[in-house]
Amino acid sequence: MGKGGGCFPSKTRPPIGVPPDNNTQASPAPLIPEEAAEEEQSPQIFTVAQKTSDSNHDGELVSKKRRLKIYIIFYSMYGHVEILARKVKQGVDSIEGVEGVLYRVPETLANETLDQMRAPHKGNDEVPSMCVEEMVNADGFLFGFPTRFGSMAAQMNAFFDSTHELWVEQKLAGKPAGFFVSTGTQGGGQETTALTAIPHLVHHGMIYVPVGYTFGAGMFRMDGIRGGSPYGAGVYSGDGSREPSETELGLAEHQGRYMATLVKRFGPSP
Repeated sequence: MGKGGGCFPSKTRPPIGVPPDNNTQASPAPLIPEEAAEEEQSPQIFTVAQKTSDSNHDGELVSKKRRLKIYIIFYSMYGHVEILARKVKQGVDSIEGVEGVLYRVPETLANETLDQMRAPHKGNDEVPSMCVEEMVNADGFLFGFPTRFGSMAAQMNAFFDSTHELWVEQKLAGKPAGFFVSTGTQGGGQETTALTAIPHLVHHGMIYVPVGYTFGAGMFRMDGIRGGSPYGAGVYSGDGSREPSETELGLAEHQGRYMATLVKRFGPSP
C-alpha cells in the first residue's frame, strides 16, 4: 500500500474492461480512509468495515469520529479560578463535537504553608493533575491562574517550566491557547497577568487567542465591579470572600464557547 492510501489489486474484482463473473462474491471492504483520493486527508476519520460476530452476516460500515478536546489547565488556591474553570468547561461543552477537560497543575507549597495562608484543603479532588506528556493530545488550551504582583502565580510558572521537553521538539506548536485570571483588587493585574503570560505560548509556537470584546454589552458595563478584559475572563477575589458575579461567570462561559468554536472551525477534523 502506498503513502496515499491506495489498495492492492482485488483478487475477486476483474480488471477494467473484463465483464464481471456473477458467480464471484466480493470480499469484505478493507479499512479505507474517507475521501482517500485526497492524500492530505486527516487520519482521524475512518470508514471501517466491521464484521458482526455472526460470520454469515455482511460487514457493517461504521463511521468513527474523535471529539475535539480543549484542556482547561488551572491553578486555584482559594477556589475563585476553579469556579471560572468550571464555567469555561460549560461553554466548551456547549459546542457539538468539542469537550472541555479539567486539569490542575501540581501544588508547590507545603501543607504547613498553605495552612498559614488559610488556603482550603482540596480533599478528595476529582480533578486530576496535568501530566505534561499528555498535553500533545489536546486540540487547544485554556489556562487559568491567579496573579502574583501582576503576573502568573509561581505554581503555574513552575508548570510551564516543566514543559521543557515539549518545547525542545515544538510539540505544542500551532495549538491555540488562551487565559483566564483572578486578582485581589481592581488594579491588581486583570490585563497584565494575561499579558505577561503570552511569552510562554510564544516560545512553544502556540497561537494566543484573546476573547476580545466578543462578549458584547457585558464588556462595557460600568454599573458594578467586573473582572475580565479583552485578554480573557477574570474575577476579583478581594480578600478571598467575594464570590464571582453573574457577569464574570458569563464571560468565562462565553470564553469557553468562543474557543471551542474556533478550535472546531480551524482545528483538525473531529
